[in-house]
Order: sequence, then C-alpha cells, then structure tokens
Amino acid sequence: MLIHSSATEPRERLLRKLDTEGYLIFPSLLSEAESENIRQALGPHLQSRYLGRNDFEGYKTERVYALLAKSPVFAELISHALVLELCEAVLGPDFLLSACLAINLHPGETPQALHFDDSFYAVPRPRPTYSVTAFWAIDPFTADNGATEIIPRSHLWGAQRPQENSFKEGRLPRLEAATMTPEEYHPDLAPAIMPGGSLMVCMGTLWHRGGGNRSKRSRLAITPLYSIAWARQQENMTLAVAPEIAAGYSERVQQLLGYSIHPPFMGHVNGLHPKRTLRPTIAQQGAAAGVPDAAELGR
Repeated sequence: MLIHSSATEPRERLLRKLDTEGYLIFPSLLSEAESENIRQALGPHLQSRYLGRNDFEGYKTERVYALLAKSPVFAELISHALVLELCEAVLGPDFLLSACLAINLHPGETPQALHFDDSFYAVPRPRPTYSVTAFWAIDPFTADNGATEIIPRSHLWGAQRPQENSFKEGRLPRLEAATMTPEEYHPDLAPAIMPGGSLMVCMGTLWHRGGGNRSKRSRLAITPLYSIAWARQQENMTLAVAPEIAAGYSERVQQLLGYSIHPPFMGHVNGLHPKRTLRPTIAQQGAAAGVPDAAELGR
C-alpha cells in the first residue's frame, strides 16, 4: 500500500520522501465545495465530445486541455502553495506550467501503457527529473475506478523499463492479471487509493499509468504538470490561454504560463520581459472599466 503524508509535515521530511519514493500523497486537501466548483466549471466541457483518439489517451476517457482558458477556478489548483513549494525545491526557480488538463475515465476504460511524464525530454536516464506532476483526485481514487498506478522508486531507474522487472514468483497482482500481458505491469505497481479532494505529487521520471475503470462511475482528476525553466512546455500556454484571459490572472499564474524570464534572458519578447506584452490588454480592460492606466503603463 502506498504511503500517505500530511501537508503539515516539515518540508525537509516531505522532500526526503519525494526524493526516495518518487511520490507524495496528501489526503483530502480540497473541500467538497471546492471539488464541486471544479465539477461545475468542467460541466460544459465534459459531454463525451472529447474522447481519446488512441489507446494511450483512452477511447473511453475524456481529456480537457488548457484549463486556465476554461475557468479561473483552476488557477487556485495550479498555484497551490504546497505544490509550488515542492516544485521549486525539485525544479529550481522560474519553473513553468507545462500542461494542465482534466482526465475523466469512464466505465470500461482499460489500463494505460506504463510511461513517465518527462520522457518528452530525450536525455538518457538516470538523470534528474525535469518535471513534476500533480494529480488532484476530484473523485475518490479506488482500486476499481481507474486510480493512477505508480511504481515507487522507479524515478531512480536508468535505461531499464518496467517489463524488464516483470513477474516475480508469488507476486502476481490480484487485479486484472487475466487481461494483462507481462509488458503491461510490474510487481511493485500499486494504485494511488485516496479520497476525493486528495493530491498526489510525482517526479516526472516516475513510471506510472492510468488504471482500468471496472466500476460503474467515472473518475475525474485534474493533472497540472510543471517543468524546469529551460524545458519546452507540453501545452503552448501563451497560445492556449488568450492574452485577455492571462491578463486577469495573478502575476504568479502569469509567470507559470510563460510570462516570465529565466536568467539571463530566456523567454524575452523583442528584448523585453514578456509580461509587458500583457500591459496593453490590461490597459484596455482598465479603460473599458473607467480605470486610469498611467500607473501600470508607466512602469
């Protein structure tokens, strides 16, 4: 069974766990009201119109991308203080929001292929992680409804792959064994069982997958992924989230989207800080509301 942690534990202890195990699970961080707000914001987009296009995305899974373009309610999740603290400790300063999507597994969905999230960065392992993924369980994650399954400590592996560690005598998994091939599981693979409103934080090099949904209900999660400052984002956030929407977010959220500089000048626009590109939008919004813009534009 995977270890649960408390958000009140000393950060040094949490970081040691993350470094050793590759994951942290924090039960019940969101209230039911907060989770319901998220469900309401996603309601118009979860109409079974965006089912996966391949087996990896899941033919019975809905994926809604660019969540910050959909509703400001998601800004609170992606800028959650605990997540940002952990990301900065692992990734260093100026890290970015690489992706932010909702994943809704419907009944009958099959297990996903094992993978690790920063495999996009084709640098041989072993190596440091270049990303951190947060899994927010809006619905409870159970053994039957497709809870994310992880291989603890696999973030430390080199070039080895899960199938090279398959089948240890007496350790066959009780669930789904009849429908899985040796390449599809590892004896240490374990579901992240947690109540609704919980959070799991994983190193980008941790091997994991979405589980199969054998229940009669869907399983909803929000998965922001953060990347080291110099790595390209999976979602092109400055295009996915229109400037007029980005201008309404806090400066911290704007920085995560890409309106930031990684010293000395990575990310500049025409030799200037990218947040300056938002100032005309802010000024226009202020003028429409009758607010003087001199103080903002004079900086």
